[in-house]
Amino acid sequence: MPRRCDWIVYVVDDDDDVRDSTQELLQCVGFEVRGFASAREFLQHFDPAVGLCIILDLHMPDISGFQVLDVLQARGSTVPIIIFSGRSDHTTEEFAHRSGVIAVLGKPMDADRLIDLIQGILSAKAAA
Repeated sequence: MPRRCDWIVYVVDDDDDVRDSTQELLQCVGFEVRGFASAREFLQHFDPAVGLCIILDLHMPDISGFQVLDVLQARGSTVPIIIFSGRSDHTTEEFAHRSGVIAVLGKPMDADRLIDLIQGILSAKAAA
């Protein structure tokens, strides 16, 4: 059975406070977490073989979260994605779900909901 520390949760957000608090929260409940302030840096270091999930901000400078979704699809990644967005609307949510996103969470984050989603991903990996 996979353990929390066997997998990496990637957190990609240019907002230092959001990224740091998310990392801290997930580390406190036993997850291995790697945070990235830019999409470019994330894409250079992302390893789908160990990725439990990706927590992705949509609105970042340089490369947007929307573009990251396109790159991951082109690479054939099947790592589950959770979107964080302070500016979400119906169109954004539709695009995200068509791109394989499992959830769109607003900012500020709902910590319990985030942990439940990641626990569900871990349980699905254990059952596979």
